[in-house]
Amino acid sequence: MRKNIKLTAAAAATAALALGLTACGTASDPAAKAGSGKADESEALVVAASPTPHADILGYIKDNLAKKAGLRLEVKEFTDYVLPNTATESGQVDANFFQHKPYLDDFNKKNKTHIVPVVNVHLEPLGLYSKKSKGLGEIKSGQTVAVPNDTTNEGRALKLLADNGLITLKDGAGTDAKLSDIKDSKGLKFKELEAATLPRALGDVDAAVINGNYAIEADLEPAKDALALEKAEGNPYANFLAVKEGNEKDARVQKLAQLLNSPEVKKFIEDKYAGSIIPAFGAVK
Repeated sequence: MRKNIKLTAAAAATAALALGLTACGTASDPAAKAGSGKADESEALVVAASPTPHADILGYIKDNLAKKAGLRLEVKEFTDYVLPNTATESGQVDANFFQHKPYLDDFNKKNKTHIVPVVNVHLEPLGLYSKKSKGLGEIKSGQTVAVPNDTTNEGRALKLLADNGLITLKDGAGTDAKLSDIKDSKGLKFKELEAATLPRALGDVDAAVINGNYAIEADLEPAKDALALEKAEGNPYANFLAVKEGNEKDARVQKLAQLLNSPEVKKFIEDKYAGSIIPAFGAVK
């Protein structure tokens, strides 16, 4: 059984602050090594990850594949979308596994961080869920739909609603579409919430657009329960392993990248998640 380290947001923030006070210390500090690409291969690779499915996939690797590959792997679970990147930037962790490229691009721009993707792993289709409606045809004018409040996932959610005829977006609205880009809401009302809280809010609204990982954590089955689900073909939202720029060639990172794209991990994803999460192997462009 794997032993992951689960950090609350408060604990992680405290740890990050403590690290910031010592970031200019000796060469043995993680932050001092950032960008060198020459970490000791015998040291554990510390990876920040969302609990599901990211930490589950890493746990499978740790228990079944890492030892043979000569990799010591330590997993720290985070329940938000900010701290994994700030911890990677500061050197508190060596890598992270929780996000897609549009989110990372937006995060780097807003926070002046230097996180880069290493290798694609899987796609978590975004879905529309409801406890009150059994089909898209039951979503009517006057009802309230909750959407993620972060820039990239809100745009992604609005595209899903538009693709399924529930709203119309203005011409040119892209992956960063906002509520103000809705041309015709068809009478629907919208509530913006943090992505992680959407499953808990599902009973308080008529429908909600929920990220795949949070849906699974809430015992929803995207392939069965979603009223509408993103298509995998041509989807830019594959989740990937990421590191601070300069650490891409760390031998431990390269070992993990190979394992994440291995046939064994592909089979694990397909068997465990039954289409609710889809392997998306290949280099990030």
